[in-house]
Amino acid sequence: MGRRAAVALITAATAGLALGSSRPARAFGEEGAFDPRVLLTGNARWEGVRTTAPGRWSKELADRTSAPARLGPGTVRADEPTLLAEPFALWGGDDAVLVLTDREVSGLKRFIALGGVLLVDEFAPEKGAFLRSVKRELARVLPEGSPIPIGDENVIFRSFYLLRRAAGRVEGPAKLEAIIRGGLPQVIFSAHDLMGALARSPSGLSPIAVTPGGERQREKAVRLAVNIAMYVLCSSYKDDQVHAPFLMRRRKSTP
Repeated sequence: MGRRAAVALITAATAGLALGSSRPARAFGEEGAFDPRVLLTGNARWEGVRTTAPGRWSKELADRTSAPARLGPGTVRADEPTLLAEPFALWGGDDAVLVLTDREVSGLKRFIALGGVLLVDEFAPEKGAFLRSVKRELARVLPEGSPIPIGDENVIFRSFYLLRRAAGRVEGPAKLEAIIRGGLPQVIFSAHDLMGALARSPSGLSPIAVTPGGERQREKAVRLAVNIAMYVLCSSYKDDQVHAPFLMRRRKSTP
């Protein structure tokens, strides 16, 4: 079975079962393309070597799965109505974030309530200041939800590639963390600097070294990113649906 056909079947299978999903019905745009928009809060700006990472993420997804992806993703602010236009956002950084304004809290609450998926990526795992501060602020957005570890038993690790652990610019912990709502990960936390592993220079090279596993680890990070994107695109996944025979034939395992 070709990769394009496999993705078509994945999409059809999950769409057909969408009515059984426990995630709230979406009111997002219906374009259907993966759009890794960068979420900005406070006085944050999107600049530096990682600005190329979301575009590469989209390209890797399209090249490997034939799934639709926006190759020029932009930024969106937490207090802007456009946050609700798409079902995914990436919140990354290397330093503590400012306390969210009431409008930012309200915007994120609406995004999550509609079923939006948020990836929180720590760019400086050796410090961890960004991740700690985001968890603090998200406790205001989702006071009823706390992050829990998720590993290879979770759909995130099985939505396209079969992955045994998480990886990014740093190897980090084997598991991700997530806030689970309706039985599904809705806020995903990475202490691995996933965007650092995906970044590319204008010449097409990867400007940030991946440690300790080098290019093999970078490939694992790309595969994790692809899995997250596929989860967002096929967000009706449930554990039993993931075991569809056609998908099992297409999966690839990594050590």
